[in-house]
Amino acid sequence: MEEDHNYATVTFKAKNEVSTFEKPNELEIIYSEVKAEVQTAPTTPIENETKAPLCSQLLLVAAGLGIICVILVSFIITLKIQFQTVMSEQLREISNLTAQNQQLMSEKDVLKTQTQELTRERDGLNWTLKVILEYENFPVKTLCPQKVCKPCLDNWVRFQSNCYLITKHKYSNDWRKWIQSHEECQKFNANLVVIESQEEQEFINNHTEKYHDENHGYWIGLSKKEETGTWSWLDGSNLTVEYWRDQPSNLRWTDCALTSPRGHPLANWQKTSCTMWNRYICETRALTKQDEDPEAIT
Repeated sequence: MEEDHNYATVTFKAKNEVSTFEKPNELEIIYSEVKAEVQTAPTTPIENETKAPLCSQLLLVAAGLGIICVILVSFIITLKIQFQTVMSEQLREISNLTAQNQQLMSEKDVLKTQTQELTRERDGLNWTLKVILEYENFPVKTLCPQKVCKPCLDNWVRFQSNCYLITKHKYSNDWRKWIQSHEECQKFNANLVVIESQEEQEFINNHTEKYHDENHGYWIGLSKKEETGTWSWLDGSNLTVEYWRDQPSNLRWTDCALTSPRGHPLANWQKTSCTMWNRYICETRALTKQDEDPEAIT
């Protein structure tokens, strides 16, 4: 930095001139003129001096802002970490709750399935017990050999909840009249078949076969009442479905009915004399219900 210089001019005047050899008693100095010349210093150093503190202040402000930014970034990072931690914990809790819910649903489904199975077993046991109580002497060894009950006896065919014995005797000596056929069925705690639906009619037709001639068939539990002349089943129920075969209307002594394998599946009932010798079909309830998966109850 350049130094500043001040210049002054001083003029001294004596009032009385004094000899060189004389000693002046009084010297009066008059400052007649004092001139001060002040030179203007260059402005550049002053501006630099002004800018220096300004730059320092700007540096301080920038440093302060930088520190604030660092603090803000650190705060944001901390918040982000905490947010991620909280979200992770919440997601973990949601996952645990979902797993627990799925487990509960699974356990609920298992309990529901077990309840349904127990209900079916209960209904099946009640059904079996009711069938057993219909027997005066239940054939335990025949129907439940080795303590395992079969739905039907051997040589009987099961359809829905019933068992059917469709006789296949080849010789006429083994054929029976209508009332005798009914008595043979009762030996097995059964009756001549009562047909109550088209499905049952078709099932019977599929299990019968032609034999001897077109007049012979299989006795069913349908007969004419003497007092009213109307047709009814052995159990006293009226006809809900009819599958009669076309026959002459002037036939006499046609008080019993048989099903003929030679006719149309839905039109093969035939009216005939009760004293005719034919094969027969017995029907009884199965010892187990149809909707049970096992074929036997232990």
